[in-house]
Amino acid sequence: MTQPLRLGLAGLGTVGTGVVRIVQTHADLIAARTGRPVVISAVSARSKGKDRGVKLDAYGWEDDPVALARRDDVDVFVELMGGSDGPAKDATEVAIASGKDVVTANKALLAVHGHALALSAEAAGRVIRFEAAVAGGIPVIKALTEGLAGNQIARVMGVMNGTCNYILTRMEETGQGYNVLFDECAKLGYLEADPNLDVGGIDAGHKLSLLAAIAFGTQVDFDSVELEGIQSITLEDIRQAADMGYKIKLLGVAQMTGRGLEQRMSPCLVPDTSPLGQLQGGTNMVVLEGDAVGQIVLRGAGAGSGPTASAVMADVMDIARGLRLPTFGQPATTLRKARAARAAVPAPYYLRMQLLDKPGALAKVARVLGDSGISIDRMRQYGHQDTTAPVLIVTHKTTRSALDEALAAFGATGVVAAEPVAIRIEAV
Repeated sequence: MTQPLRLGLAGLGTVGTGVVRIVQTHADLIAARTGRPVVISAVSARSKGKDRGVKLDAYGWEDDPVALARRDDVDVFVELMGGSDGPAKDATEVAIASGKDVVTANKALLAVHGHALALSAEAAGRVIRFEAAVAGGIPVIKALTEGLAGNQIARVMGVMNGTCNYILTRMEETGQGYNVLFDECAKLGYLEADPNLDVGGIDAGHKLSLLAAIAFGTQVDFDSVELEGIQSITLEDIRQAADMGYKIKLLGVAQMTGRGLEQRMSPCLVPDTSPLGQLQGGTNMVVLEGDAVGQIVLRGAGAGSGPTASAVMADVMDIARGLRLPTFGQPATTLRKARAARAAVPAPYYLRMQLLDKPGALAKVARVLGDSGISIDRMRQYGHQDTTAPVLIVTHKTTRSALDEALAAFGATGVVAAEPVAIRIEAV
């Protein structure tokens, strides 16, 4: 009989218990598709006595995930604990040093330490697989490393945080503001322990940096991702965007230009008729653009027990089949360090600002924009308040550097009452 592939599972939260369920309920299916049984030898978690809704009594138990990573009856260390450092990093390093392959759903770990871990694993003849770390159940890593391997990738973009997309779409559907829906997400358990990982764009930025490394053959560089969350988006922005035929999405975009690698995760306006514009609720979507294949759109559940566990098992089953690929699609020693670049491709921008209700206020704003080489496509003033007037401006195409110059100069006009909100209008 063919030897089983033996798993050591560290982390028994939502995803970990999902993996246990798949292994237990689909044992025959997995064996038929891989040519060998896949079994769990041992598990590790913070509390042994907790009822997780799955039977664990047939498995060995380790309080320490590092001890689990060293066990002789483990072939693949499955890391589902999370965190960029601490036990997750320590146990992963020990697993590689102990001759284990690694499957992980930990985007933070790989965004910070991915290149070093890939070098260690490949030098030891081991593999690290991380399909579950990006966009939950969507097989985007496999698409880039295998299905589109013959393409030069022009751009990667997408909605990669379901919590942010849920908040933004619910704002439009219900007419409720950001703060109300943030509290709703907290009650539903949609937020990370540190909510800024979600609403601040950090979680999605981790994912974008991993996709960029694969797409462009570069070392992971999360520190160079431009991050802006959704906290400043108001219900008025949602309504005005809809009136102009757009939706607001927390959109990640990565592309290689002559100036270097652009990586940005920020709110953008996208056409409401586009696939990204029609994306609702907590669903994720990743758009890949290759020179041979054109544009590929992948849509699906970005989180949750079943979808993420499905991605974990896809990696486990590839290892069981004997499929062994470099961590980021090509040998880690060949990944180059990219020069970081800010977005230089011109685009229109949506500006919202509060102007003091003074004669000539609009003229002063228009003059600042003109001095920065920015022309106005349309402008709307609405809903006078006691001393201020809200103003919306849509610019013609301009660069972010020119816009930043104008934003910095607004303060000297004496007519801008609050920090302006600037949102890029992305061509998709």
